[in-house]
Amino acid sequence: MSSGVLEEAIKKASIAWISVGDAPAYALWCLPVENTLAVVSGAGEQFAPGLDRAERATVRLRGDHGGLIVQSEATVARVLPGSPEWDEIAPQLAAKRLNASGSAEDLVTRWVETGCAVVRLTPVAETVLGGSGLSSESAAAPPRETPARVETRKPFRLHKVRKR
Repeated sequence: MSSGVLEEAIKKASIAWISVGDAPAYALWCLPVENTLAVVSGAGEQFAPGLDRAERATVRLRGDHGGLIVQSEATVARVLPGSPEWDEIAPQLAAKRLNASGSAEDLVTRWVETGCAVVRLTPVAETVLGGSGLSSESAAAPPRETPARVETRKPFRLHKVRKR
């Protein structure tokens, strides 16, 4: 597997499917930064359980056709507020954040105040799978249980509807 495919997929990535351990993968918006991906999660941001404390995660990236083209293990490094890396990545990440209220500076300040985690995912080259290395079966999973899903009754019909 050529790492060129991985590098190209990272450059074009706006969403990655990221899982920590055996947990299900979550679709998370991300920012490509020098052959790595930057992701923000936490209060008021996207839900990524365990990502802020993980050492490794599995990253799946899609191609132009929307299907999975590459999968890799990645090391997870938390970017700490006040560090030079934070000063470089956080404003770029905030500028890419859709539907954010306030300016990018306000958003970065809120991330610090609420304890949001900005992490950098660096792929581990020897774990890259793509092309024939990926499973040809569907990776679709049944919907997870959620309290938001409510069973509904069939609608009431006053008269019988006749087929034509």
